[in-house]
Amino acid sequence: MTLNSLLRHPRFLFLQTLLWASVLLVPATVPAAEQPDLPVQAITSGPKFHWRGYYDKFLTDPSDRYVLVNQVNFEGRSPTAGDYLQVGMVDLQNDNEWIELGSTTAWSWQQGCMLQWVPQCETDVIWNDRENGKYVSQIHNIKTGETRTLPRPIYCLSPDGKTAFFTDFRRLNETRPGYGYAGIDDPNRDVLAPEDIGIWKMDLKTGEYSLIFSMKDAAEILYDGREEKAFTPESKHWFNHLLCSPDGKRLFFLHRWNTPPKRGFDTRAFTMNVDGTAPYVLDPHGGTSHFVWRDPNHIFAWAWHPSHKDSFYLYEDKTDNVKQIGGIAMPKNGHNTYIPGTNNEWVLNDTYPNRDRMQVPYIYHIPTDRRINLGEFYSPLSYKGEWRCDNHPCTTRDGTKVIFDSPHGGGRQVYMIDIGELIKD
Repeated sequence: MTLNSLLRHPRFLFLQTLLWASVLLVPATVPAAEQPDLPVQAITSGPKFHWRGYYDKFLTDPSDRYVLVNQVNFEGRSPTAGDYLQVGMVDLQNDNEWIELGSTTAWSWQQGCMLQWVPQCETDVIWNDRENGKYVSQIHNIKTGETRTLPRPIYCLSPDGKTAFFTDFRRLNETRPGYGYAGIDDPNRDVLAPEDIGIWKMDLKTGEYSLIFSMKDAAEILYDGREEKAFTPESKHWFNHLLCSPDGKRLFFLHRWNTPPKRGFDTRAFTMNVDGTAPYVLDPHGGTSHFVWRDPNHIFAWAWHPSHKDSFYLYEDKTDNVKQIGGIAMPKNGHNTYIPGTNNEWVLNDTYPNRDRMQVPYIYHIPTDRRINLGEFYSPLSYKGEWRCDNHPCTTRDGTKVIFDSPHGGGRQVYMIDIGELIKD
């Protein structure tokens, strides 16, 4: 057999095809994540269970001495209307002393009671509560011990600490268990796109509030994403995950819907002015998840985009400009924020449990594509669904310490890791 006939032989051509296929299937070089051995400090302990507010809130005071924490005496089931959550803070400068601030019956496993520090204030914290058949919010002064009640709950606050934005927690409890509150039925349960509920704004000083964007408003804006994700006249709509821009001018939120007989939900991401005008569909493709504002004009979010499918992206508000971030080093959805004091070069993120039920909080340096894992923390299989325990990492305000939740020690508790030296490199 000549060389030419050998090269044309079917068996040789088949082997050649397999060889090229194997070459094409080899992934690009993936930079290994660094795995330093970092001390992990528990700042809460049993027998009660502890976790913080949501990761995108101010959870430490301006001096980083106090960490806001939720406390309950049970796990593994949905909260009922009669289940109390104790609101408190941990004093990092006094042997992690627990200081109780109040209690509430308006809370969920994933976001607690929206407990957070009021921006531009050293003494006031705020959380949601339920009184006289309504959801309200409480502003508590940690120095004087005085508490005043606002007539509606809060979801996020403006950077100047003067305004709150919120959606309907009654509807959230029915459409997205783990994010709404038990105790009050949704009067619009059978209304698919109500015109009298949606997103409100409230003055934190006077308590005056007004509806600025309804669910009907959202449903009337044309869907322009993936066809299989589109809502129909049978879809049920709600809002989730509100966050105000750093300059206080725009509001980011998720518009979600369920379309029977499909299970689950689909999503599109909106921005709008804080008075409800100029709504803009930032991501129409149906898969926006966790996000954070980078600056007044950019949002960093996990989403689906035709360019790279599921990934983290940087979106420019009110434009079609989209850029992938950390496509290889951050290949999975997580709870992403920017680390303060790093010029938005360092990202804090985490993972959901892998096959071995390990969760990994990590930091990522955008300019160098460098990822540093902060540890692996076991999450028992019982922590799933509504009462799972995500790490939800956040930093202290000076950016030098990471605080996160984890059940690896035998129940959900709060932990801290010093990253000050890592982000100096």
